[in-house]
Amino acid sequence: MPLYDFTSHARRGDTQRMQPRRAIIVEGILIFADRALRDVMDIKVFVDADADTRFIRRLQRDVAERGRTMDSVIEQYQGTVKPMHFEFVEPTKRYADLIIPVGGHNAVAVDLMLSLVRSLTA
Repeated sequence: MPLYDFTSHARRGDTQRMQPRRAIIVEGILIFADRALRDVMDIKVFVDADADTRFIRRLQRDVAERGRTMDSVIEQYQGTVKPMHFEFVEPTKRYADLIIPVGGHNAVAVDLMLSLVRSLTA
């Protein structure tokens, strides 16, 4: 698994070895963009959050955990993150088998996803 350096905004040179398991959860904002990856997934889940929630989460995380300034986060969000989300991430939602609304705070959708995962790992 490639590792990422959030300070330099690039992949690191090292990787983390993953061991085979009965179920593997693959996470990433562009994970559905690659057809070869989609074709080997049993369940494709898109966790949808509104733009305000995405921005606030990013702002809080980047300032608290990544040492960024509020101004730099806002500039990056407006200049690249938001337009790239609508151009590249949002269109991949159509490949999902299940879309979980409200940023994952939808108990019915989460329970449905858990039932699906459990049925594949039983």
